[in-house]
Parts: sequence; C-alpha cells; structure tokens
Amino acid sequence: MTIDLFADTVGKTVSCAKTVGESDVYLFAGITGDLSPNHVDEAAMSKTKYGHRIAHGALLVGYMSRASTMICDQCGPLMATHFPVSLGYDRVRFLDAVLIGDTISITYTITNADAGKFRTMATVEVRNQKGILCAVATHIMRWIGRD
Repeated sequence: MTIDLFADTVGKTVSCAKTVGESDVYLFAGITGDLSPNHVDEAAMSKTKYGHRIAHGALLVGYMSRASTMICDQCGPLMATHFPVSLGYDRVRFLDAVLIGDTISITYTITNADAGKFRTMATVEVRNQKGILCAVATHIMRWIGRD
C-alpha cells in the first residue's frame, strides 16, 4: 500500500504567486541581520547592472517552502497516513535577480518518490512576471508515519 501511496504523488504540482514587497525584504533583513546593500541600499544598487535593490536568495527559498506546504493538499491519501518534514533543498541556484515589486510565481512539482526511504523529490522553479527563471532547487521531503 505504501508504494501505491508514493507512486500516486509523482507528477503532482502546485503554483503560487507573490509580489515581493519592500516590507518583505526589510523584515527579512531585520530577522536575519542580512543588511547587505544589495537588499537595503537603493542608491548603491542603482549603480549596478540590476539598477535596484534585490530580494535575498534565502527569502526566495522561504517562498519555495510555502509551495512545499501547499503540495500536501494534493497528497491526500499519503497525508492520511504520513506527516511531511522537509529534509532540505539541493542544487539551489539564483539565476536572475528578483527586484522589489516583482511578482514571482513558484511552481513545485514532485518528480520522484522513493517509498523505501519514505521520500519525495520535487523540482521548484521561481519565475518573475516576465517569465524569466530566477531561481531553481530540488526539494526533498521525508514522510513520517503517523502514530
């Protein structure tokens, strides 16, 4: 039965969107202490190829996490018997800047299931409003049996 539950997850996908606001970037900078000019100094960034402040890469991973939570709604039979726990993100790459004011779309697709290890793997893509791929990652989810 477990193998069937995991096999049914492959191909499941969710998407969500978020406009990255100035408050998102400043609150994240305050929480993490990452006050790099890249994120908080418009004058300094205006002299770069980006022309404006950019969102923290780790903030984008946080948005990826939202999508990983949303996928659970697509995994009803598995969720009935197992609890999801993130094991982390591999191959995280920031391919293009996300500017304050950009609206990003995050797509999370389960690409592989390993019933023996109770894991699913997913590709995660972040695109801006122009369709430009800004970030990618592989997410690994461990599924723990409910008691």
